[in-house]
Amino acid sequence: MAYGAHLADEENPYHPFNSKIEWEVARWAKLRGATSTAFTDLLSIDGVSERLGLSFKNANELNKLIDHELPTGRPKFQREQVVVAGESFDVYYRDIIECIKSLYGDPDFARYLTFAPERHYTDEDQTVRLFHDMHTGKWWWNTQKKLDQHCSGGTIIPIIISTDKTQVTMFRNKSAYPVYLTIGNIPKEIRRKPSCGAHILLAYLPTTRLEHITNKASRRRSIANLYHTCLSRVLAPLQHAGLGGINMRSGDGALRRCHPLFASFVGDYPEQLLATGIKFGDCPKCDVEKDDAESNTVQLHLRKIGEVLDALAALDQGNLAFVRACAAVGIKPVIHPFWEKLPFANIFQSVTPDVLHQLYQGLVKHLLAWLEAACGATEIDARCRRLPPNHHIRLFTKGITTLSRICRFLLGIIIDIRRLLRAVRGLLDFVYLAQYPCHSIETLQLLDEALDLFHENKLIFVDLGIRTNFNLPKLHAARHYPRMIMQFGSTDNYNTEYTERLHIDLAKDAYRATNHKDEFAQMTRWLERKEKVLRHQKYVSWRLAGGHELDPYHSRPPDMTFGREQVMTKHPSAKSVSLETLATDYGATHFRDALARYIAQQSQGNDPAPLHGHALDVLAHDIHFPFHRLPVFHKVKWCSVDARGHGDARVTLDSVHAKPQRKFGSRLVARRSDTALVRLGANSKDLREFRVGQVRVIFALPPKSIPLLFPPTIRLPTHLAYVEWFTPFSPAPDRNSGLYKVSRSLRGGDTMASIVSIADIERSVHLIPRFGVMAQRDWTSDTVLEDCDTFWLNSYIDRYTFSMFR
Repeated sequence: MAYGAHLADEENPYHPFNSKIEWEVARWAKLRGATSTAFTDLLSIDGVSERLGLSFKNANELNKLIDHELPTGRPKFQREQVVVAGESFDVYYRDIIECIKSLYGDPDFARYLTFAPERHYTDEDQTVRLFHDMHTGKWWWNTQKKLDQHCSGGTIIPIIISTDKTQVTMFRNKSAYPVYLTIGNIPKEIRRKPSCGAHILLAYLPTTRLEHITNKASRRRSIANLYHTCLSRVLAPLQHAGLGGINMRSGDGALRRCHPLFASFVGDYPEQLLATGIKFGDCPKCDVEKDDAESNTVQLHLRKIGEVLDALAALDQGNLAFVRACAAVGIKPVIHPFWEKLPFANIFQSVTPDVLHQLYQGLVKHLLAWLEAACGATEIDARCRRLPPNHHIRLFTKGITTLSRICRFLLGIIIDIRRLLRAVRGLLDFVYLAQYPCHSIETLQLLDEALDLFHENKLIFVDLGIRTNFNLPKLHAARHYPRMIMQFGSTDNYNTEYTERLHIDLAKDAYRATNHKDEFAQMTRWLERKEKVLRHQKYVSWRLAGGHELDPYHSRPPDMTFGREQVMTKHPSAKSVSLETLATDYGATHFRDALARYIAQQSQGNDPAPLHGHALDVLAHDIHFPFHRLPVFHKVKWCSVDARGHGDARVTLDSVHAKPQRKFGSRLVARRSDTALVRLGANSKDLREFRVGQVRVIFALPPKSIPLLFPPTIRLPTHLAYVEWFTPFSPAPDRNSGLYKVSRSLRGGDTMASIVSIADIERSVHLIPRFGVMAQRDWTSDTVLEDCDTFWLNSYIDRYTFSMFR
């Protein structure tokens, strides 16, 4: 390992730190600890440093150790002044080529890197193409052809740039303007995790508002010129390296001639306008007229980069000619935008979809405001407060009309308002389809159809007096999604949500570590030290693991589900619960009868003519339990499995709760009995093989009782569940909502219940009550599953449920 060559100490894996405890203290101080002053005060306590055996006595000595002894993994920041409109401004940036080499040559990414474009198909005839990672998109393929005509045999490194100004203080309005860099050779599953370090903070741009310029138009023009001047300086090395190529060594030691090419720009709408030089209200990608932006039938034509470059060249003809030329092609008169001289760059194509700001904080926020105006905030909030609990649903006891990310149950709470239903369904379907991790030509067609469904029914909001038009830039941007997915892969390649998370680590935390004077110089030093410690942490872990090389990695298209496994606790939540308590506190009214039928049914084994119905009930009637109490579990959960080999952390993806009512002080806490999808047969793609059940009790049979109840040839599941059934799924969902309707399964007026194996519980499901014209005010979230008799199965709780029930 090249990093280890700088640390010549075969005996001590923590070198240059003398011991494990010294390394752990240093790591804590730089990654988790308090301020430098607090750390120095801690070490100045008499005896602390000596007892811990530390070679440093204060924060300054630790900083010197890190600065001089730990190898530099990423380039240092440099400070440069740029002059715009007679004013000089500081820009802090790194050498972009060295940053690219750092990512490309990182041993942690070596086995995952992609070096060439690929075409993936779902069928052997290669008729249905797939789009997921960036290398499966058309941009890489087309650009590789252009590059080969200029200089064959080169490896493209797609450069993904993101800019976004952010507040770093709660008060005083202090901000930072970070520029982030990553490369498309790294798989999106790694790029989107901040903890993997696949993004590099490339620069801090000036945050000045130029308030000394009193004319607003001149101020905006100067801010735009400052932005492009700084980015042009930061990205300038790409001009030569992109065409001529540079030799780079990947983490596995292979040497290739690489061409770093600007591929995509990630940012919200204001950043897109700033980068492209387009006026507010216009589309940063196409030349559609403002009055036609609401149409879903007007032909879209990407802005012509050649005409724009010709207009920018008019700067040599004088200021007036330059302004007129820019106006003629629909851009602002920006002097030398950063993308002007970048090889093979087309900024209008490079602007990517933005799920966070365009969909959730844009269309969904608009939709919620329209529904509030149509239905009333009081009624919407009342329905939200009466939804049953679920692992994927957060219950908003104060309502949702102040929120934007509530797609998971929005359709269900307005499903009885038929005139709005199809428009809402179209927009929500678009939001969910747009986030598929892998698209085909068929799913992109569904994406278009969902948007068409909204446009076909949107006039209801005009009829109600809520809207007069739909000339919304974020609504228009949705029309570009299918094309952009085909160009650059699925939207999780370039979601601004990932870079929003980077603000915490690389801007806000960095600012808090300063004394707030000349903060950017301190922020860059703090970040360099943190990156060194993080890199050394990876090296120490590698040394302690024996320094073994990892197995080769083989990429494959993602699917709609996560790798997951069902997990039960080792010990029961309640070791001994009486059968009477199961009926009263857990709500398992028919537990005895259901368990007797289960025992009778299992005892038949592989009988070719097993008993059913009344005959089975007669046999069950004669069964007596050799126990009066059972061990009970209050939850079953499903945890993630690192199926794609990216070293993903284990997290809980889903859970089903079956908790009893209990007293908490003087208050009685209601029971929680979640609904779940129970598998009845072997075909996991046929809805007829599934049924919804409410899980009342999760339990195990006492081991000593099993030989008394079952023949020795019967192999019983370790964990069982008592479920109360809902009606089977109808052949097709509701035509307007696309949701399935279910109700309680009754026999002779009593709820139908059974005992099933925990392994047959596929996942949790969420049922939305059929509220009618107005939600019953005596219903509560705790009791609504008993109070209501008809429900809609919520297919929007996660992407797998959405694809399964769509």
